[in-house]
This record gives sequence, C-alpha cells and structure tokens, in this order.
Amino acid sequence: MARFVVVPQWQGSPSSRAMAHVDGTEAIAGDLPRAACTAVEVPLEAGEPLGTGVLRASALLRTRDALATALADVPTPAIVIGGDCSVSVPAIGHAAGQGEGPLAVVWFDAHADLHTPATSPSGAFAGMSLRAVLGDGAAGLALPEGAVSPAHVVLAGVRMLDPEEDEQLADSEMTSLAPSDLDAPEALADAVAATGARRVYVHVDLDVLDPADIDGVSSPEPFGVTPAALVAAIGAVRARLPLAGATIAGFTPRSPEAAVDDLGTILRVVGALA
Repeated sequence: MARFVVVPQWQGSPSSRAMAHVDGTEAIAGDLPRAACTAVEVPLEAGEPLGTGVLRASALLRTRDALATALADVPTPAIVIGGDCSVSVPAIGHAAGQGEGPLAVVWFDAHADLHTPATSPSGAFAGMSLRAVLGDGAAGLALPEGAVSPAHVVLAGVRMLDPEEDEQLADSEMTSLAPSDLDAPEALADAVAATGARRVYVHVDLDVLDPADIDGVSSPEPFGVTPAALVAAIGAVRARLPLAGATIAGFTPRSPEAAVDDLGTILRVVGALA
C-alpha cells in the first residue's frame, strides 16, 4: 500500500489565496485511505523571515523539521500531499539520503521555481524551491550543495520563467521539456534515463496542467499539459526507474465545495504515482 504524508503548508506560497492550500491538501487527503496517511502539523501563524530573505521562514523551518520526522517513520517511497510546492525541498532531501546511486528529480510545474532570496520578486519560498533543492538559497531551507545534481533534474511542462530563471536554466545542466514534448509518453522517461540516475523523485505542482483541465490552482498558465499526458509520462518514468518519493502540491480550490470538481483529475495523478 502506498503511504501518504499530508502537509497542509501554505507559508511558502506567494498567492493572496495562500491559505487555500490548507483546504486543497485536506480535500485530497479526504479521498485517500485514512490508514495510509500520516499528518504533519503545520504552524498556524505566518512566521517571520529571520533575516533569510524568505517570507515566513520561521514557520517553514518548523514544518521542514516536522516533515523530516514524519518521513523517517514512513516506508519509502512516500507520497507527500501539499501544500505549496516548497514541501518538496525537505522531502527530496530525505529521498536523496536514502538508497543507493544518484537521485533524479522530475519537476512538473508551470513555473521553474529557480529564484533565490536575492532575485525573487515576492520573497516566497515556493518560487525558490527547485533552486533550494540544488543547494542554492537561504541557510537552513536549502539542501546541502551536491544533494541533487543539476544534471539529474528534468523540468517538465515549464512555460513561464522570469528572466533570472531563464538565465539560470540556460547556464545549467538541467533538462527542460515543454508541454508539447510530453505528448510523446516516452520523451520524459528518455530524458530521465539519460541523466544516469538510479532512482527518481517526482514533484507535481498541479499548475503544470492546462487551466482547461483544472480550476483550483492559484497561478494558472495557458497551454499546459493534459491529465492524460501527465499520467502517461509518470507511468513511463516509473517503468524505467524505481520511485524514491513524490509530491503533489499546489491545489488551491476556491472553496472546499469547489474542490470536488478537480478531485477526479487529481486522483488520476495520485494513482499514477501510487
């Protein structure tokens, strides 16, 4: 049975609707087997930056520690249900320290999340999360340098980058696949296999999907990935490499009642990962 770690973190989001991440997380968890879920307590307060340049850093640090504790008690691979997408940072850090061989990271997202505190226009950690996975960012929030190599990262479905992120991506060894590339199910699996990694962590920010297929995301971007293409790409990757862990994040329904409209699509993604 798949194991789920439920983390209703909202403090990393730049959205004015950030707290809707709590409703989204709880809505997804409500359709999962209760016995398979481990809940992580998230601070109620927003938190303070603590001189890091990251908004709400104190709350994020507390959640990081609580998530690390939960993951240590859950069999691998665990599926983290967020919350804003920065919950993937400590989860990937945990996965990188487990098993043997280098870890690949597939980052399904409409946005690259490659800012640092120095470049971020919002100061929100969600927009810095992939850069933090690569060891570049605020002390205590970023992973140790070398935990994940840029050459082992594949961005999938990214279509909205700020100039600083575009420059960072161009100068790095990361691979990037456009939404249209994912129309071929094996394209992502081929890209991940080409990294030479032995295991894979799959991060899914639900805004990677086209807005026609999901309503409950705070930063929708047109010309996204279809649910069928997303599910097929995940399946193709899983057929090639063992799953070291996964995240589903970014669900921000406008109300708990509205969440129902998107849950069918989200549960297809859960099924592909589990």
